[in-house]
This record gives sequence, structure tokens and C-alpha cells, in this order.
Amino acid sequence: MKDRNIFCLNNIAKVGTNCFRSGYTLTDSIDEAAGVLVRSADMKEMSFPAGLRAIARAGAGVNNIPLDRCAEEGIVVFNTPGANANSVKELVLCGMLLASRDIAGGISWVRENAEDENIAKTTEKAKKAFAGTELKGKTLGVIGLGAIGVLVANAAVSLGMKVYGFDPYLSVNSAWNLSPLVIHAEKVEEIYAVSDFITIHVPATPATKGMIGADAIAQMKNGVVILNFARDTLVDEKALAGALESGIVRRYVSDFPTPASAHMKNAIVIPHLGASTEEAEDNCAIMAVKQLQDYLDNGNIHNSVNYPEMNLGVCETEARVGILHRNIPNMLSQITNFFGNQGLNIENLANKSRGDYAYTLLDLSHPMPHDTVERLKEIDGVIRVRRIVENK
Repeated sequence: MKDRNIFCLNNIAKVGTNCFRSGYTLTDSIDEAAGVLVRSADMKEMSFPAGLRAIARAGAGVNNIPLDRCAEEGIVVFNTPGANANSVKELVLCGMLLASRDIAGGISWVRENAEDENIAKTTEKAKKAFAGTELKGKTLGVIGLGAIGVLVANAAVSLGMKVYGFDPYLSVNSAWNLSPLVIHAEKVEEIYAVSDFITIHVPATPATKGMIGADAIAQMKNGVVILNFARDTLVDEKALAGALESGIVRRYVSDFPTPASAHMKNAIVIPHLGASTEEAEDNCAIMAVKQLQDYLDNGNIHNSVNYPEMNLGVCETEARVGILHRNIPNMLSQITNFFGNQGLNIENLANKSRGDYAYTLLDLSHPMPHDTVERLKEIDGVIRVRRIVENK
């Protein structure tokens, strides 16, 4: 297999980078890299070298990566959904406890009165100000039942909460893992109407931007607690600030500090700690490395956010070629005709599309002529051609 250079834009856990096979080298220059590993560094304004084939985000969110531009340049972008799910789930549970009981206020009181020789006695009078409610018996609404949402819902059931879940795109895998005690909400409005706590676990897209706004809040129970451990843009901060001031929303717990949320009354804002555990960082790094290496070595795509899923396993034929192209009519026939005209037999082929883009992966029974890549690029709609495996 080919030797490859990898550029780390952030510090990536060594337990992950140690998973690269022999022949992979971490480089200090992106200009030499076939792949990039990144966590939170902003890549939107970066220019990418011609040899860069893939970017793997050690985490779930990819709003720091220019996905459309990468797709246009034939750069496959991966993320690691589920690798940090347990870490986020635990912080969501912590957020519910912080919102239901004034734990933070109580801790601050103790520190402020640390010099009081009679603090033990004074505590008995002061603690009434920090009393709260239990989670048991309360209703939690979970919007988004992906890897994190399912774990949160199941954990809340175990805590004795009544749980409603809403996800119009619920996967088969999530459905299998979801507790049968979670009540299925057919519309998100059902969540708003019944929940004491609402937690959001959906991706940040144009469709979900500001989804928790004035209209949504108006449908919620008075005194609801809103938890946001997904993305700050999901919430209309102006509408939420007003609801917190009036008491319609009792607490807002967010993992995303912004100039607005940092000043909100009755907001508990955490400094983006959802995935900040050793275990989550290790899991994300391992998953990112394995996906990146499998794509570079075999052309397989797992958990890409801009190209379709693809898996032909390890290549055991004479050659394998990957073609990233636009999702337009007649592409597949042009590609197969090209190989037929060259007298090259296709032993295995997979073709999938995702939105405006598609991917064709082929195994051939004979090595390809050296000019094959350049000639395939002449087909209108082809973005990138990769000679992945070539046995001679």
C-alpha cells in the first residue's frame, strides 16, 4: 500500500494516531498531506492543496469545515457520530440536575462564607434558598433521537422520568436501541405541550436554525427548562432571553457560550464541555483515524457528511479506482463504457449518490493504463479520480 502523510490541525489523541498502519506519517505541512485530522479549528477560509483527499473531524459537528467547497474539490469530509455520545449524555443529565436544583448557587454560597466559623450552623438556615425539585416524575422531551438523544432518553427513563421522543428521521439502529418506555411524539408540538424539560439533539442546518424561537416557546409549559447541547444556532437567543426574563422559561442550560447567552438571566452556560472527557477524545480520534485510513487505502466511505456511504471491503483484485462525480444522468453508463472501451473488465462496482454528488467505486481484473485517471477526468461531471489500489 502507498505511504501517506497526515496533517493534524488540532492535537489529536495519540491512542488514535497510533492506529495508523506503518507507512503513515504525521506531517507539519498540509501541503504534503493526503488527509487532515481536525477537531474545532476553523477551516472555512483555508485553501486546500491539490493532493488533499480527505478531512476527518474528530467529533460530530462540522460547522468549522467548508463542506460544499470540499465536495466541489473532491475532498471527502468525515465526522465521528456517536463517539462522544456518552460524554454528552452525562453532561445533559448534569445540566438537568443543575437546572432543577440550585447546586451552583449553593456552592457559591459556601465559598462566600468560607471564613464563617459557624458555617455548619448557618448552612441550615441558608440552604432553603437553594432548594429545588427532583427529576423523578417529571416529563422530558427529547428532540432528535440520534446517538446522543437515545442515550439521554434511556437514561431519563432509568431516573424515573416520563420521556417523549421526536425524530421524523429515526434510524433503524436508533429505534432498536431506544427504550420501549419512551413515548413516540408524532409532532414536535407534542413535546412542547407536555414537557417540563426539553433537550435538543439535532444538527445545525438552515432548516433547524432558530427552531426554538418565539412560536415554539409560546407552545411550551410555563416554567419549562430548555437544554441545548447540540448547537447555539438552534435557539433564537432574543426570544429566549425574553422568555427567561418573564419566567415562561425557568432555566436555559447551554454548552455554547455566546455574548447573548453569557448575560441571560437564569441561564446556566457551560464552556463547551460536552465532548471534553478523555474517553470521548480517545473514541473520536480512533474513529476518525480508522475512517480516514480506510478511505485512503481502500476507497471506502463511512460517516461522510458530503459524499455517500460506500464499502467494497479490502481490494483483492488487480486494481481499484474511486470516482467522485456530480449526481447527473448518464454518469454511470459513461464510466462503465469508458472501461469497456479500454478492454478493462469490471469485477465489482458500487455507485451511490447524496444530494448533488455521487461516488463510484470499481474493482478491475487488470491494472489500469497510466493515463486512465486523466482520461476519466475528461468526462463531464467527474470531479476527482483516485487510483486507490494497483497490483502489478
